Amino acid sequence: MINKGAYLKELTAAMTPFPAASVGPELSGSSPPSIFIGRWNYPDVLAGPMVTPVHGDTAVMDTPEAWISGNRTQEEIIGYRLGLVRGTRRVNVSGLDNRYIEKLQDVALSSASVESEAGFARAPRGFFFSEDHAPHGPSAPIDRFEISAGSWQRDLEKVYYDTDLLATDAILGLHKKSVPFSSIQKAFSAGTMGTGRKRRLVPTRWSITACDTAIADNLLARVKQCTPLDTVRVHEFSSLNNHYAVILLPSAWQYEWTEAFLHVLGSEEYVFSDWEGHKKKAGYSPLGGCYYSCKMAVLEALAREQRQAGAIVLREAVQGYVPLGVFNVRENIRHAMQEKGQEFADVGSALSALAGRFVLPVQRFVDEGALLRQAVRGDHQATLSAFCS
Repeated sequence: MINKGAYLKELTAAMTPFPAASVGPELSGSSPPSIFIGRWNYPDVLAGPMVTPVHGDTAVMDTPEAWISGNRTQEEIIGYRLGLVRGTRRVNVSGLDNRYIEKLQDVALSSASVESEAGFARAPRGFFFSEDHAPHGPSAPIDRFEISAGSWQRDLEKVYYDTDLLATDAILGLHKKSVPFSSIQKAFSAGTMGTGRKRRLVPTRWSITACDTAIADNLLARVKQCTPLDTVRVHEFSSLNNHYAVILLPSAWQYEWTEAFLHVLGSEEYVFSDWEGHKKKAGYSPLGGCYYSCKMAVLEALAREQRQAGAIVLREAVQGYVPLGVFNVRENIRHAMQEKGQEFADVGSALSALAGRFVLPVQRFVDEGALLRQAVRGDHQATLSAFCS
C-alpha cells in the first residue's frame, strides 16, 4: 500500500504544467507581503521574498483566509500563487543580524503590500506545488532586493519588540486578537518572535505546523474542561474538489483524520488515516501538516462553543483536485464548523446520511478509521444492549 507522501509526490510530478509568471532577471513589482523559507540543508537554508510583477495591492495572493470565504475558484488561487516569483539566498537560520534578513522581516511584518525591486542571477523559472504549503511560481537566486518604506502591522510590531515574550505566547496572543493565521505564521517564520538571541528563521513548512500545533494545544487544554456534547453532530462543507464531514461525538476529546483521494490521477482510490486519543499524539503524523491544521480548526470551533467532543473528520478529494497547501484543509474545516450542524441519534445514522454525499462508500472510511470503526461498533453494542434489556 502506497503511503500518502509517496502518493502526493507522484501526483505533483504528474501534474500538467501551469502558466506561471514570465519575468527576466530584473523584477519590479509588489510583495503581497510574502516570504518563503526553505528547509533543505537546515540550518543553512534558502530564504527570500516572493514578489509579483504587479504593482499595488496584491495582498489577496498570499491571504488564504480570503480565498474560500471569497468564493475564489481553484484556477484563480493557482493564478495568484504562480504569479509570485520566489527569490532564494543561502542564509543561516540564526544569522538574523544582516540587512537582507531585516528586509525579509520588514516584508513579513508589513501591514500592506510592499513595493519591491529584485535582481536575480538568472531569469526565474519553474513552479512548485505542495500539500504542505501554498504553491508558488518561478524561482531563482536573488542578488539584489530593495523595498519601499512602509508600516508594520501593529500587533506583529509589538511582538517583535518584546524580546522577553516566548514565541508560543506570541502566537497564542496574536491568535486571540484574531490576527490572520497566515500573518502569524509568516512573522514566526521570519524569526520575529521569541526571546532574545533564541530567535531563528523557521522553514515555512515547519512554521505552519508549529503555529497550528501551538494554537491547538492551547485550545485543547480549554476544551477538555468543557461539558461534552449530548448527541452526535455532523458539519459539512465542499470546495475546491474536496468534500469534508466533521462528525462530533458525545464523548471526551479524541480525534481522527481520514482522507480519501479518488481518481485524481486515474483509477486510484487511496484512503489514509491517523488518530489520537484523549492524550496528545506522540510523534509527527504520517499524514503531514493537514492532520494538525484540521485539528486546530475543529478545536477552535469547540472552544468558541465551550463544548467538548470527540472529532472524526472525513475528507474526500476527487478528480480535478490540486494540492494547494494545508490552508485548504484549515479554511474548509473552519467553514464546515460555521455551518449549522445536523444532529443524529448515533454514528450509524450519521454515516447513513453521509453515504449519498461521498463518492467513496462510507464503509471504506469505517474500515480505515480506528476511532470510527470503534464508534460504529459501540453503536451496535448499545443497540444489542437495549434489545436484550
